[in-house]
Amino acid sequence: MSRSGGELIMNLREHNYWLTTAQIPSTDAARPLPGRVEVAIIGAGFTGLSAARTLSKRGGSVAVLESETIGWGASSRNGGMVLTGMKLGVNQLISMYGHDLTRRMYAASLETIDCVEQIIREEAIDCDFSRSGHLEVACKQKHFDDYARQVDVIAREFNHELRVVQRDELNTEIGSNIYYGGMVDEVSAGLNPARYVAGLGRAAIKAGAEIFEHARVEGLQRESLQGEAGWKITTSRGPLWAREVFVGTSGYTGKATPALQKRIIPIGSFIITTEVLPEALAHELSPRNRMIYDSKNYLYYYRLTPDRRMLFGGRAAFFPENDQTVRRSAEILRRGMIDVYPQLRDAKIEYVWGGTLDFAFDIMPHAGQLDGMYYAVGYAGHGVAMATYQGQKMAELIAGDKPENPFVGIKFPGAPLGMYNGKPWFLPFAGAWYKFLDWVS
Repeated sequence: MSRSGGELIMNLREHNYWLTTAQIPSTDAARPLPGRVEVAIIGAGFTGLSAARTLSKRGGSVAVLESETIGWGASSRNGGMVLTGMKLGVNQLISMYGHDLTRRMYAASLETIDCVEQIIREEAIDCDFSRSGHLEVACKQKHFDDYARQVDVIAREFNHELRVVQRDELNTEIGSNIYYGGMVDEVSAGLNPARYVAGLGRAAIKAGAEIFEHARVEGLQRESLQGEAGWKITTSRGPLWAREVFVGTSGYTGKATPALQKRIIPIGSFIITTEVLPEALAHELSPRNRMIYDSKNYLYYYRLTPDRRMLFGGRAAFFPENDQTVRRSAEILRRGMIDVYPQLRDAKIEYVWGGTLDFAFDIMPHAGQLDGMYYAVGYAGHGVAMATYQGQKMAELIAGDKPENPFVGIKFPGAPLGMYNGKPWFLPFAGAWYKFLDWVS
């Protein structure tokens, strides 16, 4: 007898599957903050921990200030997709930035995957990293027709090979017949994000960084110490002074950095995960174990976990996570999963959770300095690789190097007419607009 949808998600509570598989490093809650450090890093996710590891390996004194715990935010809540490219298509990027800068951006996006792989190898992080490639599937014929144009441009302009998969061949990539074709990039990878961020945390600590959990930054102000310019930082665990501040708070950017908060839109993304699936069924659903996402604005993304669960995510509710949006999202995502994979109609949903993505108004990654502070934000769902890369590159910049980083210095827009103070009142309208675009485009 088949089970109803209500039975399959009844009594489901928010529970992050990835965290059940990882051991997050613990820190000493009684340890006092240092009086001064060379660099204070706000946020103990991919960005902040990557920066802390790089700076500490170079001998700098580093304090990482985290309002919750290591990896608590999007770094442990995402789908574990280590993707090439950026959120925007290459033709749009060329129209915005020209050929030369777009080439450098695209090359950097490929380098981000190598950056993650190198850190995992150097630090021996056990996080199921695999170059399984990603598959983008077309929800409409016009989306598929655009794939051929993209493949041609990327091969010609960026010397990177993608592969178009015709609709009648798509069953070699995915066990679903609702799509019009696909596009494969073999360079992308998958990993367990909770194990990865835990490994980054251990690597940063091993290199000499001090990580302070439950140390919410409440205020920042310019203040010299013994004739040296720097910052006085007020936290929930007391004050400290730092010569430089680096902000890597992504979708959890708050009022302590208002100029940055006004440029970042926090958008909720939600994930469900099934019970462990039979091996034959798992192979049918994803024969090549790809990281998969569709061509919609209001997209779905999905993959198999290493223990053969189907992980299925999307922008089911645009608002950041809370009990109500998580529960509602579980129901929406289960219906979406069954639309893609009717084979999973009777599969029990065992985990559901949400996280908050950071979107800039131009849907681009941004890094550099703002109000005298260093920052890197705006990953728009491509954060596993880009955040790691930006943390490393910005650390090199803070240390006095001149690393190649094409995302530093590009225009970083705020809301039109200043109609945004960090509270995303317009998200319901944005969600409706993207659904409309998916209908007409």
